[in-house]
Amino acid sequence: MNISMKCVGNVPVRRTSMAQLDREENILKEDLKFYFMNPCDKYRARHQIPWKLLLQVLKIVMVTTQLVLFGLSNQLVVSYKEESTMAFKHLFLKGYTGRDEDDCSRTVYTQKDVYDSIFFAIEQYRRLKEISLGTVAYERGEKRGLKVCKQHYHQDSIHPSNDTFYIDPNVETECLHLQHEVLASKQPPNMSAINSTFFYLELYRLIKVEISFKLKGIDLQTMRVRELPDCYVFHNRIIFNNQAHSGKIKLFFESEASVQDCKDWHISGCTQKNTHYILLFDGFVILTCLASLILCTRSIVLAIKLQKRFVNFFFERYKRHICSSDKLEFINGWYVLVIISDLMTIVGSIMKMEIKAKNMTSYDVCSLLLGTSTLLVWVGVIRYLGYFQKYNVLILTMQASLPKVLRFCCCAGMIYFGYIFCGWIVLGPYHEKFEDLNTVAECLFSLVNGDDMFATFAEIRRKSTLVWLFSRVYLYSFISLFIYMVLSLFIVLITDSYETIKKYQQNGFPSTDLHEFLRGNDAVAQHSGKKPDNAVTLICCCRRPAAEDDFILIN
Repeated sequence: MNISMKCVGNVPVRRTSMAQLDREENILKEDLKFYFMNPCDKYRARHQIPWKLLLQVLKIVMVTTQLVLFGLSNQLVVSYKEESTMAFKHLFLKGYTGRDEDDCSRTVYTQKDVYDSIFFAIEQYRRLKEISLGTVAYERGEKRGLKVCKQHYHQDSIHPSNDTFYIDPNVETECLHLQHEVLASKQPPNMSAINSTFFYLELYRLIKVEISFKLKGIDLQTMRVRELPDCYVFHNRIIFNNQAHSGKIKLFFESEASVQDCKDWHISGCTQKNTHYILLFDGFVILTCLASLILCTRSIVLAIKLQKRFVNFFFERYKRHICSSDKLEFINGWYVLVIISDLMTIVGSIMKMEIKAKNMTSYDVCSLLLGTSTLLVWVGVIRYLGYFQKYNVLILTMQASLPKVLRFCCCAGMIYFGYIFCGWIVLGPYHEKFEDLNTVAECLFSLVNGDDMFATFAEIRRKSTLVWLFSRVYLYSFISLFIYMVLSLFIVLITDSYETIKKYQQNGFPSTDLHEFLRGNDAVAQHSGKKPDNAVTLICCCRRPAAEDDFILIN
């Protein structure tokens, strides 16, 4: 049989006999019906084992187990860092009560307190081995010791009594490095004699004093979970902040911990063997996710090929184009979700193995990858529940309401951002919840959910009657608008989509060209013979219901 080819637009069209088209149509229908079957129906039809389903079930168990094991290990790391930082604050900050004051660790108000706090930190560093309860020690090397730096204006002359001042805004920085040998030879009463000129602080032009030092520690609590201990380097800084020159100097203690390889270690027992078992389990997780990735990618590739077959055949047989919604039916979004999850799990597992082998210390990045991948894996379980009509209401409702909800959020977001900027500029100086844009956004979002309302009203400072009155109008209008109107409309949109889905489940879903094709030639011909609405035709080439927002496709 001779088959000639021609092109109409970008779609190749073959001139074939009707018998040939009928045979191709039957084969195509069989392939389409099989593609849109669930795994159980595919097994009944062709006895095809649902490998992807089995892999997803296995992957849920393995990825969750891996996340729990890593979470327990990461929790020990976080607790060690936090407890070490708290211990350092008690050791090196004089008068520290165990609770931070506002945004700083401690505040001082007299010159004597400033000098006492500086010399106290130096003395505590000198006597670290005698007073510390932890497994910490000094850093080895030529630059070991303690470094003190001070910043001040180049020249400053201030006379508040007659409202005159002269300032050179150029900043000068002076540093003093105190070696261990120097600190060990000096006693506390003569500490200021180390460098009397350096420690003479001209507070009227002082900007900041910073004391920095490094300490090393070993986290032995990992032995409880049969893991190798970690060796840490703590980069500590004590900052005396006097930028405001208000008579209040804020003391900040900052500690950054980094994990390093323990150079010489030996552990008796089965800890090292347990580490090998965990690394072997991580490798098995990678292989499982890799197999799932290959199968899902293969399914997407086959679906795209099947889509092209259907588009070409439909145009050749009925001289009509397939709309984009029918084309998207072939692209299974769950497979895309699984592929993203598998990629994140593979990368996260590799990083976890490197961390377990003490070759990497990126706990935060690894936690982000493994946590997000586990979330996507569990969300993907909803797909299999969607095969049952009584359980797929959530998926269909989210799919139907998502476009309308996004459009509604864009409109409501404009009002929300307006309130954010207004509250920040007006109430910021008088309310701690409105001091910066991020805090304002969090405060207003809490108010929308009904949290902390009375405290927000009560904490406004009555320093300005005008601002206090404005705050009442501002808060009452925001709460009334977003709780009674915006939030109610938001719920109505979702409820309306839910009612639409219930109606479709009772009376049937709107038909598309793909659905009519699977039903039979007569349905497609009847569907093709109807004259579509001109306005709808401009949007999509296939027939659409009048209420476009209620239209939904079923995969």
